[in-house]
Amino acid sequence: MFRLLAFHHGRRLDREFLLVSDSSYVLGRADDAGLQTTWDDRISRRHVEITVDATGVRLTRLSDASNPIFVDGAEVSNSSLSSGQSFVIGSSRFELQQVTQADSPGNQIVQQLAIDRQQLQRVRYDDAAKRIEVLTSLPAVIRESGIERDLHVRLASLLLAGVQNADGVAIVGLSENLRPRVFHQEQRFETGILMQPSVRLISNAMEQQTTVLHVWDKNTGADSQYTQVAGFGWAYCTPFVDLSGDRALYITGRSEPDNPEAGERRLHADIKFTEFIADIVGSLQRQRRLERQQSGLRQFFSPPILEALGRDLDTSLLEPRECDVTVLFCDLRGFSHRAEEESDNLTGLLERVSLALEVMTSQILRFGGVTGDFQGDAALGFWGWPISSEESPLNACRAALAIREEFSKAQADPDNPLKDFETSIGIAHGRAVAGKIGTREQVKVTVFGPVVNLASRLESMTRELHVSVLIDEFLDQQIRQKMSPTEGRVRRLLQVLPYGMDRPLLVSELVPAEHRSPLLTDQHLADFEKGVTSFIAGQWGDAWKFLHRMPAEDRAQDYLSMLITQHDRKSPSDWDGIVRMKKKSS
Repeated sequence: MFRLLAFHHGRRLDREFLLVSDSSYVLGRADDAGLQTTWDDRISRRHVEITVDATGVRLTRLSDASNPIFVDGAEVSNSSLSSGQSFVIGSSRFELQQVTQADSPGNQIVQQLAIDRQQLQRVRYDDAAKRIEVLTSLPAVIRESGIERDLHVRLASLLLAGVQNADGVAIVGLSENLRPRVFHQEQRFETGILMQPSVRLISNAMEQQTTVLHVWDKNTGADSQYTQVAGFGWAYCTPFVDLSGDRALYITGRSEPDNPEAGERRLHADIKFTEFIADIVGSLQRQRRLERQQSGLRQFFSPPILEALGRDLDTSLLEPRECDVTVLFCDLRGFSHRAEEESDNLTGLLERVSLALEVMTSQILRFGGVTGDFQGDAALGFWGWPISSEESPLNACRAALAIREEFSKAQADPDNPLKDFETSIGIAHGRAVAGKIGTREQVKVTVFGPVVNLASRLESMTRELHVSVLIDEFLDQQIRQKMSPTEGRVRRLLQVLPYGMDRPLLVSELVPAEHRSPLLTDQHLADFEKGVTSFIAGQWGDAWKFLHRMPAEDRAQDYLSMLITQHDRKSPSDWDGIVRMKKKSS
């Protein structure tokens, strides 16, 4: 006995044909064709005759066939095929497989049925009360199953209680090489013969993702030793829904030769009951998986982004791609020195650093950013991916201002564990590749490109320039044009060529709104920028006057004042307006 598998455009169809030895069949699209192939219009109504014997099949092309038959790439009119070989007509391929003893207990499959769910909806239970009683324990089974093995054991017991015609239950699935495997199985009676789930049945059900029923002993007498002892006259396999197609329930039992009509009715009721359980378990397991995924993603993405990904987590949005991003790099100042001082209490220091990182990431997420990475005591956030927005540059600046404010509040509270922490932030805008790396269960996101290095350089320069937040020229323009002064302000600091870089930058400080930083008024900012303009133009005497109008608490003037003092308030003869850093800031 053989089975003929059908493929169309390389995809396995849910149709297969059982070929019995010493029989002949006609394959084609005609209504009276024994092997009907309606899906391919390049197959004629009566295309090929297939004759079966114990060793294989013989193909004979019929006179009505308009298209050729190919075997191993060669056109044939007659050919003999053995198990494992195939032939091609049009866009369809037909593969021959021998049905072995491992495929079914009795090696005499009479029926293979793909169960129609609409038909099952009309089935009524004769023992509804009993089944409801079993179902009431299902939530506890799922809730109390801490590991997958526990769930399998509990489900098998529940199904044996609910499907009283079942003699054996198994939890089955597909291995990595797509071979069927059994995770757990139980039998109602100890007959001395171990239940052997049908490889063929599992494969068919998993491939089609629907319940498939096999009936083996329809024509076997009631006194048959096989029926009475082995007892497995039928079996069906029901895949779980929404579990990536890798788990299924396998139920097998005995037929009722004395009352086949009643037996068939009960069998369909059992299938309906099993599908109901599979739906519930699959849905709850899927919900658990989504919760785990979303819990993992929450540390990277803000709620609006998670909402855009949808309930089914359309992670195609997370695929790496090139885009415009705004990158924020935030670090704790003096952390290395503090780690040396607190070497006898590193656990306590780690807890405080974790709190500091939580402040950073919470503000990044609050303003719609993505947390990309952690580097010790530093956090990386970026905007513009996976969803682009004109507000992305401004939101990055808003997050920086919020981080600065949170740490300022902590410094003012002597009981706050973050009271002695200071932050430095660099923000840059540019082109980069952003996206996810990892698996379906665990995702890590990151961003690559020169803009990341620039944000890191700006963060490092904050120490030398004695400011908290440095931004590039693009963000300076964005804030001046689009951000309300009640949210934040900017002042240009200097034109600089960082160590190791080829292009000079006009860097600016991001400053809180005047009502949040009243010591630094709008007039102070205007005077400072006049001083910077004079400094770049080489008019260092005028620059000195403007810079020294700043309040004593403001240290942004210190770096320029130092340079001016070193040159006796006169610019060098080769001055081009650019300050060249002699080493990488740290």
